[in-house]
Amino acid sequence: MERRSLADVDSTEAAEGVHLALMAGSDSMNVQHFEIEPGATVEEHSHPHEQTGFIYEGELTFRTDGDELVCGPGDSYALPGDQPHAAKNRGEVTVRGVDIFSPPRENPTWQSK
Repeated sequence: MERRSLADVDSTEAAEGVHLALMAGSDSMNVQHFEIEPGATVEEHSHPHEQTGFIYEGELTFRTDGDELVCGPGDSYALPGDQPHAAKNRGEVTVRGVDIFSPPRENPTWQSK
């Protein structure tokens, strides 16, 4: 069994205002905590991983297939692998939540250098 505390994990600024922290994982999935500052955007991208998530603070607007969907505190979502998607924090508070990826994902290739 693996245990990781958010307090013990360094976050990566994957894009301006988008902070990711890899949490516990296994051979088939892992957990990633995210914080997305007001006005920050996750540009459109895709990945082979299935992605499910849960937002516990703020509102995040997702864009997939030309449609928009707003997810807020208490909302969960699921994205199939290889589906292009983007997200933006249009609110005034930082969005905080967790994503689960299967198979496990490291920091994304679109991360800032």
